[in-house]
Amino acid sequence: MSRRRAVDYDCPVRDVLDRIGDAWSVLLIIELAKAPCRFNALRRVVDGISQRMLAVTLRNLERDGLVSRTVLDLSPPQVEYALTARGRSLHGTIGQLADWADSNQPAIRASRANYDAAHGAKR
Repeated sequence: MSRRRAVDYDCPVRDVLDRIGDAWSVLLIIELAKAPCRFNALRRVVDGISQRMLAVTLRNLERDGLVSRTVLDLSPPQVEYALTARGRSLHGTIGQLADWADSNQPAIRASRANYDAAHGAKR
C-alpha cells in the first residue's frame, strides 16, 4: 500500500487550514469583512504585503470561493474585491480567533519572555 501525499484533499481541516494558514489570507479576509475594497487600497492597509503576494493571495481566495472579483467600468478599469457568503461565514470564525489573539497576546508575550529568560534564549 502506498503512502498518502502530504497534501490530502480528503481531509477538510488540512485543506482549509492550508488556505487560511498562509501569511496573508486571514488579514485580507478581516479587511474585506469591513467593506469591498480595490486592489491598491488593500495594498495600503495590509502592512508589508507585496503587490505580487497580494495578487496571488486574492487569486487563491477567489479560487476557493471566499472572495469575488468585480471589474469596475471606470477609465482606467479598476477591480474591486469583496467577501462572498462563504467568505463572510469564515470571517465569523476568524473574528473569534482575532478576538482571542487580542485578549491573549500580552500574556503570550510575557510567557515567551519568561521562557526565554529561563532557558537563555536570545531574541
